[in-house]
Amino acid sequence: MRNFLRGLAAAALALELASVALGQGVETPLPMEEIARGVYVHHAIVSLMTEENAGAIANVGFIVGGAAVAVIDTGGSVAEGRRLRAAVRAVTDKPIRYVIDTHDHPDHLFGNAAFVDNGTNFVGHAALSAAMAARMDYYKSTFRRSMGDELIEEVRSVPPTLLVEKEMVLDLGSRHLVLRAWPAAHTDTDLTVFDEETATLFAGDLLFVEHVPVLDGRLKGWLRLMDELAAIQAERAVPGHGPVPVAWPDALGDERRYLERLALDMRAAIAKGTPLADAVKKAATAEKDRWALFDEYNARNATAAYQELEWE
Repeated sequence: MRNFLRGLAAAALALELASVALGQGVETPLPMEEIARGVYVHHAIVSLMTEENAGAIANVGFIVGGAAVAVIDTGGSVAEGRRLRAAVRAVTDKPIRYVIDTHDHPDHLFGNAAFVDNGTNFVGHAALSAAMAARMDYYKSTFRRSMGDELIEEVRSVPPTLLVEKEMVLDLGSRHLVLRAWPAAHTDTDLTVFDEETATLFAGDLLFVEHVPVLDGRLKGWLRLMDELAAIQAERAVPGHGPVPVAWPDALGDERRYLERLALDMRAAIAKGTPLADAVKKAATAEKDRWALFDEYNARNATAAYQELEWE
């Protein structure tokens, strides 16, 4: 029954998003949950980006301080971004001073254009500007096929105006957010956001729950930073994908196991001289039943891992 109700809720959300995206309705605020005082999160469906869901597949949120608001990720379309902005306005009229992009993937920042305004600073990893310049045209071309012209025509590149080299503290008015830029792992633009007041960590896609992890950076780098991530003194975390909130650092366990299995299997295949095409078919198959979208992403992860590890 629980899965059935979740399915109905996901279907209703998809229809609502599509209606707004196609101009058939008013700007309905994106549904949000206050997971800690002043910390609001939209729990997205685990899916691929499509026209029907308007790209709304990543968890997005915002934090309200004494003087201003910070938005963390803007979603997979400008349509979703507008609904996220409407959700902020349903809670507070304080200015949106910061929009923080946790990395360069479309499902997290295609909504940026909905927040372009005087006084709004876009914040990202020091490598984010270059990544967006190199990839945004490709991303728009690729997702035009699955999301349609109308949604993609609105998307434009909004690069960061504030760059995080290692660490930066943002003051929302008696509320401090600690932003940390990480070495290449999930991507080469990964950024986390830690709210000191509530000990809530927005981990971006350095944390996947239920949705199979996606490797677009460095496998060894991701595994190397696991202990450092786990050392963050958070009480709860918001993953880039999956249920929210989750216990920290326990939530890292499944992801670490998958990445370790992927590395183990690919190293064994390389040692045996197994060709790449054959190796990816068997990589991490012990994990298949533990993750959503495994078939959509595991072969790609295995290909990236093989190409990285064969040069060890």
